[in-house]
Amino acid sequence: MAHPSKPPHRADSPDPSAEPSHFRSDDELADEHLLREAERVAVAIGRMFPGLCEVVLHDLRQPHSAIRVIENNLSGRQIGDSATELGLRRIADPSYPSVIQNYSNQFPDGRPAKSTSIGIKNADGRYVAALCLNLDVSTLSPLSLTLANLVATEIEYRDEALETLRDRTERELRAVIDSFAAERSSTPRSLNRDQKRELVQQLHREGFFETRSSAQHIADRLGVSRATVYNYTK
Repeated sequence: MAHPSKPPHRADSPDPSAEPSHFRSDDELADEHLLREAERVAVAIGRMFPGLCEVVLHDLRQPHSAIRVIENNLSGRQIGDSATELGLRRIADPSYPSVIQNYSNQFPDGRPAKSTSIGIKNADGRYVAALCLNLDVSTLSPLSLTLANLVATEIEYRDEALETLRDRTERELRAVIDSFAAERSSTPRSLNRDQKRELVQQLHREGFFETRSSAQHIADRLGVSRATVYNYTK
């Protein structure tokens, strides 16, 4: 079977030919080469599982516009969207695991997904990219027992929401909540009433209530009702 010599060009993808090579260091050229090779892998995997497995290549050198390739777009994200939580963790910590495999995830419309995230390091040991596979298991889970292993997620990550495949605003909200709790050596649900009220009022001042779903998301994270959240804003 014939194979294309290179993946289709992505309009927002960095193009090494757009800048004369003498303006780039050897390290930058090497990193760009890694990304170009990873593009080929992302496109090939995506075309192997059309409509079933979303394949996303993140350029971790540009976290605010990280998505460089997205095949089988199931999450509604676009080229140039920001990195997920896993990408930000790898940027901050080169010792973060390079492979997080078979963890439970969810697309923005509620469909369950099984995900694997693969960090790609350069020769200096710094993460420059991440290849993420998000398998739509909503059509597979009702099938026979022979598909059970395909649908299953790793026990280690079953109860931990590692990332969200949606707009960054909600991720920022969750980060603020978790940070507030961590500073008090607690979890969001374990905060006492006064601490939860303080947190909600902080979120309200910082404009996190401007989106329609924010109150419900805050309520879910704190383990209280939506009405309680609104009472805490007073």
